[in-house]
Amino acid sequence: MINTLQPFLIALQFLTTLPVKVAVPVANKQLGQSLLFYPIVGFIIAVILISLASLLTSQSSYVAAILVLISWVILTGGLHLDGLADSADAWLGGLGDKAKTLKIMKDPTSGPIAVSILVLVLLTKLIMLAELIAVQNWIAIILATTLSRTALPLLFLTTPYVRQNGIAALLIQHQPKTTTKQMVLAVTLISIFLSGVWILLLSFGLFLLLRYWMLQRLDGVTGDTAGAMVELLETGILITAVII
Repeated sequence: MINTLQPFLIALQFLTTLPVKVAVPVANKQLGQSLLFYPIVGFIIAVILISLASLLTSQSSYVAAILVLISWVILTGGLHLDGLADSADAWLGGLGDKAKTLKIMKDPTSGPIAVSILVLVLLTKLIMLAELIAVQNWIAIILATTLSRTALPLLFLTTPYVRQNGIAALLIQHQPKTTTKQMVLAVTLISIFLSGVWILLLSFGLFLLLRYWMLQRLDGVTGDTAGAMVELLETGILITAVII
């Protein structure tokens, strides 16, 4: 039986900057269970962003979009943007070598490729948000934040973790596998009910592609590549919602 409050608060504290107090000490089992609540945290993020967008309906869609995007970055603490930047630098600078790629990911500085990728992703999100806000397509924002965070426990469930220490290693070691599968199935069915199959198919296809690249380069996943996946999935879902 899962005590839901503590794992939920752990997930909320880790994935957002919301003022959450987690009781200490934190059991390793609760860390693993917190993965089950990632989609719920994604939904909470979406609700906050949609509420802000709804308050800005008197403004132009681009004014609303930039304020929503800024809030999005602040609300998540730029957690996954950092992973995207580190992964971008490492993928280019690693030159196909696993050890070199992992070493570059540990470097706290960002090179030109990281800055370029971040600018492109944020600009793309801005434009897609403006289009979605103009027609009040809130479902797309919900799916972007929720499906991308559902992908994290699915990735950890199906992909070896490269590094031997750190919080992600504990998360994966104590991840409840059967319940994770049930959670992913539930989110999948809800997503199909809300928007049909196209966004879900795009998300899963992009998930498989990114996972393949991780396995090819690193033989598994790191915290940085998992964060990069979240950002790329969010962006891909927003793009899909606009063009279909």
